[in-house]
Amino acid sequence: MYAVFTWAIVLGSLGCIILRPFGMREAVPAMAGAVLLVLCGLLPPGLALRAAGQGADVYLFLIGMMVLSELAADQGVFVWGAGCMARAAGGSALRLFCLIYAMAVVVTVFLSNDATAVVLTPAVAAMASAVRAERKLPFLLICAFVANAASFVLPISNPANLVVFAGAMPDLAHWLRGFGLASVAAIGATFLLLWFTQRGALRQSLAVPEERVALSAGGKLTLAGLGAMAGLLLLASAQGWRLGLPTFCAGLGTAALVLIPARQSPWRLARQISWSVLPLVAGLFVMVGALDHIGLAEGLGARLGGFGGMWGIGVELAVLSNLVNNLPAGLLAGHVLTQVGAGPGVRGAALLGVDLGPNLSITGSLATLLWLTALRRHGVEVTAWRFLRLGAVVMPPALLAALAALWLAS
Repeated sequence: MYAVFTWAIVLGSLGCIILRPFGMREAVPAMAGAVLLVLCGLLPPGLALRAAGQGADVYLFLIGMMVLSELAADQGVFVWGAGCMARAAGGSALRLFCLIYAMAVVVTVFLSNDATAVVLTPAVAAMASAVRAERKLPFLLICAFVANAASFVLPISNPANLVVFAGAMPDLAHWLRGFGLASVAAIGATFLLLWFTQRGALRQSLAVPEERVALSAGGKLTLAGLGAMAGLLLLASAQGWRLGLPTFCAGLGTAALVLIPARQSPWRLARQISWSVLPLVAGLFVMVGALDHIGLAEGLGARLGGFGGMWGIGVELAVLSNLVNNLPAGLLAGHVLTQVGAGPGVRGAALLGVDLGPNLSITGSLATLLWLTALRRHGVEVTAWRFLRLGAVVMPPALLAALAALWLAS
């Protein structure tokens, strides 16, 4: 009965996160579910605090990324970048689609999938307005799907990579040999399927902005900060460091360099940040802690050897990531894989399930939830059902292609 009640609260909370009854923010049902688990005696308070504390590095990472994103918007970096992309497209929606896709891959690879959701989505929204696109969603969908499809090119491309490999992170050369072909397969398949599903909207004609927007001194410093963050994350990955603190320092340091000389108050910037993302993530961690408490980790570990080996664990973790979000699922998988001494093939398949599987639903990854938050700030709504219908077409073929490539490389 403890297991039944725990699953009922977790699934009920996730359902409210998806459906957002009465227009509530996603953080409300996430925290309500976490508190209810403790109040009902299904999860001891100490374990709940420990589960929430497992996300400390993620909280630092998100704060640094959100600060830099809001700073970039405030300093006109998004408007400048949108103008550059719009002029390069020359009025062709398909060319613009390809340019945004390529940029999303670069941002995801070097700044992480959360950066694609937080930093690139506002830039693409500004670009769609600049070219007066009647149908903006195909361009914005790129930010959501590429954030997951390109998130295992490098270890730093997704914070979940570090938790899945928990203490067993291969060096960069071995990583590229193992995941290089799978990354190409996932990125290529996702591109083809997104283009196929959105091909009608990509026939629209777009305006070509004539006026060039100059980048301010603050904007140039912010761009330099983004570059410094990419360098720091690469260094952190090479040294096996956690990503949260470098990202936090890069975000706050860049903000200080821009705002202090200009004598601008940091509070205006702070008010623009979506702080509700942090309790949302904390609530998800607590809910997965409750599932671990009722034996989900042991059950998952017992299944590692069955259902098609590496293919099975990849598919199962893809499903689990859509049920409980991929970051907590990655923590759970990393814990189980370390306990059973899983080999590189199984661990790699688990990583693909955790990273690419979330392209099925809006609750699959933190990056997708951040993307939804960014869309709402620009007046764009995407329902859970609409995303699921598209994800059901795009994700399974891309996941199977990536698993096949991983199998060939192993």
